[in-house]
Amino acid sequence: MTPRLASLATPLLRRLDAETAHGLALRALSAGLAGRAMAAPDPILATRALGLRFANPLGLAAGFDKDAVAVLPLMRLGFGFVEAGTVTPRPQPGNPRPRLFRLAEDAAVINRMGFNNGGVEAYLARLRALPRPLPAVFGANIGVNKEGADPARDYPALYAALAGLADYVTVNVSSPNTPGLRDLQGEERLAQILAGIAAIEGPPVLVKIAPDLSDEALGPVIETCVAQGAAGLIVSNTTIARPAGLRSAHRGEAGGLSGAPLRERATAVLRQCHRLAAGRLVLIGVGGVASGADALEKIRAGASLVQLYTAFAYAGPALVPVILQDLAALLRREGFASVAEAVGTAA
Repeated sequence: MTPRLASLATPLLRRLDAETAHGLALRALSAGLAGRAMAAPDPILATRALGLRFANPLGLAAGFDKDAVAVLPLMRLGFGFVEAGTVTPRPQPGNPRPRLFRLAEDAAVINRMGFNNGGVEAYLARLRALPRPLPAVFGANIGVNKEGADPARDYPALYAALAGLADYVTVNVSSPNTPGLRDLQGEERLAQILAGIAAIEGPPVLVKIAPDLSDEALGPVIETCVAQGAAGLIVSNTTIARPAGLRSAHRGEAGGLSGAPLRERATAVLRQCHRLAAGRLVLIGVGGVASGADALEKIRAGASLVQLYTAFAYAGPALVPVILQDLAALLRREGFASVAEAVGTAA
C-alpha cells in the first residue's frame, strides 16, 4: 500500500471519536498498512543540524506516537525525523476521557491527554528491538509523571536511559496538561534540570517551549539553555490561548490547541527566538504546518528543521510527500540552493 492509498481511509476514521481513531491509525501504521514513500529524496532538501544528517527537514512531532510503537513505519512515510513520546518514568493513564477533540472547521485539535503512556521501560524495549541503522533521525521526548515527580532527578535519569538509543532528546517542560509542568520553564528550575543532563554523556538536548511565553520570558529561557549546554529549542508546544474566530463547538474545551490557529503565534515566537539565540541554538519550528509554504515560512523565520502533527492527523500519510515536493519547488523558486541557505532569511 502507498501513503496515498492509506490516506483514503482518513475520512472513515473521522467518523469515530478522535482518540479511538488515533489508536486505530497507530495500529495500522505499526502493522505496516500505510506503505512507504515511493520517490527518492530530493537532494535540495538534505540538511545538517544538531551534528546529524537529515534527508529532509520535515519531522513528525511528539504526541502522535507516545509509546514508540510505530517509529519505523512512520519513518518510511518519508519523514526526515520522527520524535516519539512524551514518555515518563512510570506508566500513567493520563487525564479522563474525552480528552482529544477535533476542531475540523478550524483545522485544529485540542488535547488534554496528560502524558498518557506506558512508561520508559516499555518504550526502551521497543527502541532496542528496532533494526539499525534507522532510515531517519529519531528523537525521544521526555517528561515527568503527574504524581511523585522530581524533575531534577527524573529528566536526567530518562536522558541517561535513552542516551544510546536516540539521536536527540527533547525535554518537554511546556505541555499545559500536567499541573505545574510549565513552571519548569523558569530560569532556576530549567537550569537545574539541564545541569543534571549535562553531567551525562549523550546525544544533543533540546527544550520544547510554550508559545504562550512572553517576549520578556524568552530571553532567560534561551540564555539558560545556552549556559547549560542545550543544543536547541523546539518552538512550540500547544497553546492555552483561544484565538478569535474559532468556529468549532469544541473551542471552549480545556487543553492545548494545535493546528492552523497556532501557526501565526508559533512563528512569531520562533522568529523572536532566532533573534535572541543569534545562532547559538538550533531551532525546530512546529505549529500549524500543513503545506510546503508553511514549512518554508518556519525555515525563513529561523528553523533549521520543521515538525507537524495536526495536519498529518487530518490528511494522513499522503501529506508528507506533498509537503516535501512543494518545499523543494519553493526553495528553487526563491533562489535557495539548500534548506540551510534559507534559514532565518525572513527573521
